Amino acid sequence: MGAAYGTAKSGVGISSMGVMNPQLVMRNMISVVMAGVLGIYGLIISVILTGNIKSGSSYSEYQAYAHMAAGLSVGLSALGAGMAIGIVGDAGVRANGQQPRLFVGMVLILIFAEALGLYGLIVAIVLSQT
Repeated sequence: MGAAYGTAKSGVGISSMGVMNPQLVMRNMISVVMAGVLGIYGLIISVILTGNIKSGSSYSEYQAYAHMAAGLSVGLSALGAGMAIGIVGDAGVRANGQQPRLFVGMVLILIFAEALGLYGLIVAIVLSQT
């Protein structure tokens, strides 16, 4: 959900900015790419969790809750990061269309927003190893 929201919100900003400055469209695609990475975080955890479940073995409640917590950790952190990336991406690319010197500041804010999703991924990896 976070990746979809971030992509959609940033895409609207890029489309709006592209009307005035079409030469900056490809430069401002970074927010869409960063939002897409959030979906990959969920895929990584799902593959890890699926690999941890052995068929025919004893799958305890503790492992089930730990795996659920891992999924919730990466999912909710990606949702928050996607919302932040979408909002910053939308406003940032519109502002960058008017003042190109704002690009570095926008990228820094996007990196900090992406870090929220990465922290959730790290917590989920730790939880999946229990």
